Amino acid sequence: MAEVRRRLPARRSRPLLVEIYAAIACEGGILGPGERRRFGRFLLRSAPAAVTAALAAALASGLFAAPSRAPAQAAALLGLGATLGAVLWRHAHRDGGRATPLREQLELGALLLVAAHAVAQASEGLGGDAGAAPLQPAVYLVMAFLAAVLTRAASFGLAALALALEAGIWWGRGAARGGLVTLAVHAGFLLLFGALYRLVLGTRVAAGRRAEEASVARRRRELDERAREFRLLSPESVEEEGESRWADGAVVELEAAVRGVVEVGEQALRSHTCAVFLLSDDDRELRLRECRSASDRVVREPLPAGEGPLGAAVKGRTAVRLAGGVKGAGYYGDGTRPGALLAVPIVDRRGGHVRGVLIADRLEEEPFGDADEQLLSRLAAELVRAVQAERLMGDLRRTRAESERFYQAIERLNRTAKPREVFDALLELAGEMTAVDFGAVTLCEEAGGKRVHRVVRARAVEELSRLAELEGRCFEDNPGLVSSAVRLASSLPGKELKGAEAMVFDPDTRLKGISALKVIPLKTGGEVLGTLVVGARRRAPLDADTQRQLEVVAIQAAESVLRARLFEQTERLATTDGLTGLLNHRTFQARLDEALGLAARYGKKLSFILCDVDHFKKVNDTYGHPAGDVVLRGVARVLAAEARSTDVVARYGGEEFALVMPETDGAGALVIAERIREKVQAACFETEQGALRVTLSLGIATCPDDGTAKAQLVELADGGLYFAKRNGRNQAVSAEAVRAAKRAAG
Repeated sequence: MAEVRRRLPARRSRPLLVEIYAAIACEGGILGPGERRRFGRFLLRSAPAAVTAALAAALASGLFAAPSRAPAQAAALLGLGATLGAVLWRHAHRDGGRATPLREQLELGALLLVAAHAVAQASEGLGGDAGAAPLQPAVYLVMAFLAAVLTRAASFGLAALALALEAGIWWGRGAARGGLVTLAVHAGFLLLFGALYRLVLGTRVAAGRRAEEASVARRRRELDERAREFRLLSPESVEEEGESRWADGAVVELEAAVRGVVEVGEQALRSHTCAVFLLSDDDRELRLRECRSASDRVVREPLPAGEGPLGAAVKGRTAVRLAGGVKGAGYYGDGTRPGALLAVPIVDRRGGHVRGVLIADRLEEEPFGDADEQLLSRLAAELVRAVQAERLMGDLRRTRAESERFYQAIERLNRTAKPREVFDALLELAGEMTAVDFGAVTLCEEAGGKRVHRVVRARAVEELSRLAELEGRCFEDNPGLVSSAVRLASSLPGKELKGAEAMVFDPDTRLKGISALKVIPLKTGGEVLGTLVVGARRRAPLDADTQRQLEVVAIQAAESVLRARLFEQTERLATTDGLTGLLNHRTFQARLDEALGLAARYGKKLSFILCDVDHFKKVNDTYGHPAGDVVLRGVARVLAAEARSTDVVARYGGEEFALVMPETDGAGALVIAERIREKVQAACFETEQGALRVTLSLGIATCPDDGTAKAQLVELADGGLYFAKRNGRNQAVSAEAVRAAKRAAG
């Protein structure tokens, strides 16, 4: 390889001029293509502002008021026109879906303002009055236009620019005191026109928005009313906030079907009037829904449902045929008496209820025959079929929405890993399924051989916030609804019941303000884990479908609670010591690593204590291992009680325990270690072999005073523990004390 390199020709260095040219003009150079492109874009972006500034200076110098400076005026106007055309072209080719940035609004407005000022200045003296500008109102009109079409921020900015231009023109003319009045008048008109048009525009926009909202609300009410007439919605569902608007499209389709039925009936029967009357919600009135008539006297006011031939068709549930000057038709405002009338009831196949009447009449006394009646009956049946088809589509939609809701509920509950997450998800799902003003979840537990119920989660609207305070409350088994729902494994109450009248949790708790209540058990297999309690202020109990949905979700929630409990138990078994309940050795090592990392990151101190029960082997050999287990559990309780909430306590192994104390120096750790030692020495552990007392030896190491590595701290703490054992036991020894003892001995 060396021989090959030797034979290769040496790379020749480039001449200095080539190097300079490359550094300046080539790609990557200070004047290279990339830099030139960026500089060009900068010039294009800066051109409107530069032209505006130049024209403002020209206005201040009175350029456009001097006829002798025509070439300079032409050049300025040419530059203004070119720049204004470029800005307008860029604005016209902007993406229609994107809003115009503030910078571009200011550029366009500034150019229009200086153009208006230039025109006004050029008109000075045209009216014979020296210094007067007949075209000065053009500036006010441009300001009004800009204030009307641009955003508020751009309008304020351009108003400030217009005032600055007026002040600059006044200053360029010598800043005479006499011109202050003219300046004030111009400034006042500028602000007046801008503010006035802005106010007018805002008022018109607000009025238009209100009119649009009123039109939408009116259309909504009309659709709701017609949906009730077609029995697509119940009156309660329409009144509920957030009710699904699936019936809107159905109403539009049914109105088209009604129009078609009326048109066919009019043409086929050669009628004077063919109309559809529908019953009101309370079945007391007949309301005209669609009509085709040669007369303009057909009334729109409701008719009594029990009177006249229309009422006879409703009550008798059969067709009515009349001829020969029909009396009491009722739907002509001028009292017209048809020569023949045919009324056919519109009967809903689902339940056989009459929903309205389809009528046809003739002014001449030409009676309707059987064929006419069959035709009109078929048209009424076609109308019923259209209504039923739309209802079926609504049912399918609700079924699909219900299925999706169940899938989402199951997915949400399956994602929970802790019981509290399950409770929160369950209450949120209940609130999505029905109007809930109060919700609670209870769990059934065993305590002292008795069954108790605990409110683990409670939520309520602001008006019932006091009910949220029930969270955490425990009560024993009683005849209340919660206890009964657990015993019977069934939803309660079976009938409408006020929360203020019923005992829901215990005798001391009444749900005042709750008018509708339901308690649903959380069942899994043959076990009931607790209940879901939902209540509402409105007196409207859950319908059967919603209750069934909540029961299914409650079953899934019970499964999730059981799974979360198992998860917690598994996690606890994996991280804690089975004998003492403290953290196990593996988890302790991970916590120590985390604590050391935080201490190093934030420059905090950390102390580590290693403890050992003195003469523990003698306890096991003399009293047996069960007695030794009692001692270990007792020492663990002392350690957990004396340690701070931020400390980490673990069983290190055998009769050894360890503590990690964040943000604690050596002196503070020694105080805590001495307190633990004294508590253990004073403790008496009751075993089957009698009362036992033990002592504790402790070793302490501090980071970073004694070291920063985990292995180093453990070794130093173990050295302090060994020193305490070798020098009498029942004492706490720090790594610093061990070093001092070695220095004294050496």
